[in-house]
Amino acid sequence: MTRLSVNINKVATIRNARGGNVPNVVRFAQDCERFGAQGITVHPRPDERHIRYRDVYDLKPVVTTEFNIEGNPRGERDHMGANPSNSQSKPYGFVDLVKEIRPAQVTLVPDAEGVLTSNAGWDTVKNQQYLCDIVKEFKACSIRVSIFIDANPQMIEMAAKTGTDRVELYTESYASHYAAGREEAIRPFVEAAKVARDCGLGLNAGHDLSLENLAYFRQQIPWLDEVSIGHALISDALYLGIEETIHRYLECLK
Repeated sequence: MTRLSVNINKVATIRNARGGNVPNVVRFAQDCERFGAQGITVHPRPDERHIRYRDVYDLKPVVTTEFNIEGNPRGERDHMGANPSNSQSKPYGFVDLVKEIRPAQVTLVPDAEGVLTSNAGWDTVKNQQYLCDIVKEFKACSIRVSIFIDANPQMIEMAAKTGTDRVELYTESYASHYAAGREEAIRPFVEAAKVARDCGLGLNAGHDLSLENLAYFRQQIPWLDEVSIGHALISDALYLGIEETIHRYLECLK
């Protein structure tokens, strides 16, 4: 069965809009696990516009399933701020955070500065040496590594050469074309998934997956290891409640 990891960034966005600690992201993560989610995902960004670095430290001791931290390691060592674990004010960024927290998985996402949300996968040809180095650095800390990537066979083959454990398929194009014709929309993802399997890579997927399109994606790629879903899932929870929403997403993954 494909595992469901709930991305709780949107919960932090609501909290930050008002200040204080309502809704409580730690409690929300615990409830997601209690209702059946098999993982919790966070994606801290340098501007901390949703999940804050402090949140990651608060979540670490309470997440009992799989903790997945997403982000762009490149350039984020220049993020200035107090290290939440020791209050020292010095350059401290994504790589430092992940190596200190040591989650079950780190997902490398090539976010450009100022983007609203992740909008492209890694070019594993141009960034081959960098990715080799950073994958090695994280794996030395016994952290499973996944590379966020487009459904492009060449990019997946080159990702395999970095030593990564998994790739996460960027599924925005599947979701946007699903209504017009799901068979055509899924085609490049099935091909990409087969390439990943042939390369010995584990397979994750995420971005704009929803109750509308998730079951078909899983049916066509039954060896899918994990999906990470945030925006659609949290939006559905506004109508259905988080417990019912998680149950419905889990049903899609059977």
